[in-house]
Amino acid sequence: MARWLGLFLLAGSAVAYSLAGFFTRLIPLDAVTLLFWRGLFAGLFILLVVWLRYRRQAWPMIRAIGWPGFGIAVMGSLSSYIYLSSLRLTTVADVAVIYATLPFVTAALAWVALREREGWRVLVGSLAALAGIALMAGGAFRSGHLLGDTLAFAMTLTYAAMIVLIRRGRHVSMMPAVGIQCLVSALAAAPFARLGPVESLPLLQLLLFGTCQLGLGLMLLSLGMRRVPATQAALISLLDTPLAPLWVWLAFGETPPVATLVGGTVIMAAVCWTIIGSPRPSVLPAAAEAGDA
Repeated sequence: MARWLGLFLLAGSAVAYSLAGFFTRLIPLDAVTLLFWRGLFAGLFILLVVWLRYRRQAWPMIRAIGWPGFGIAVMGSLSSYIYLSSLRLTTVADVAVIYATLPFVTAALAWVALREREGWRVLVGSLAALAGIALMAGGAFRSGHLLGDTLAFAMTLTYAAMIVLIRRGRHVSMMPAVGIQCLVSALAAAPFARLGPVESLPLLQLLLFGTCQLGLGLMLLSLGMRRVPATQAALISLLDTPLAPLWVWLAFGETPPVATLVGGTVIMAAVCWTIIGSPRPSVLPAAAEAGDA
């Protein structure tokens, strides 16, 4: 039952993440300014939830995140900014296809750090999801984008590291860590963002962007990762790729191309097939559970 709850939470996280394109189209501000306000509102929202839920235990919870929590904040912030840089130096298609390697990168890191080994079903499902994203992107790897593609892989690596660190610290709540991560991201964006007065409607939209998309997405991720292995969590997170164009289509009437629909169907089918039939992963004896406490 705990595993299915974790899968449900992670699926909810993917749905929340998939709203990024919708809010980006909705709010008429530049990318760095969006990152600042989104990170600020998301961080305040998560830490407010922590305080309201735990009150006097909130500060001990923050202290309990330890070095994994610090690593989560650093890796998550780096991933956000490397992602933005990669989009400026290569195509969205390239970034999407490289990001689709997330389950494999996560599997490697989880094996090294946690001694978690996934079965063949998860790896086959990850490979099918990779093929689906390649279909969505049109197989478009273009020449002359070496630096941008390298940054896209670095983004994938840092995000995988964040997932593994959340999983490593599963014996304590990592919700404060992801809240701190959002505030660090906002602080790093502040010198480059336009911080002048914002009209009431865009400000409300920014509030919803930070709380409903990033804040809720990270909260559900941190809760779900306590119950689901790292590689399966990475695979489920790929659901945001086919869902993102769906919301933009419903809200703005942008009809996705056939390749996007076919690729998205492949991804959804791969994730469902994997999750329904996957047993719990094996954990090698060398796993240092004491270090997780």
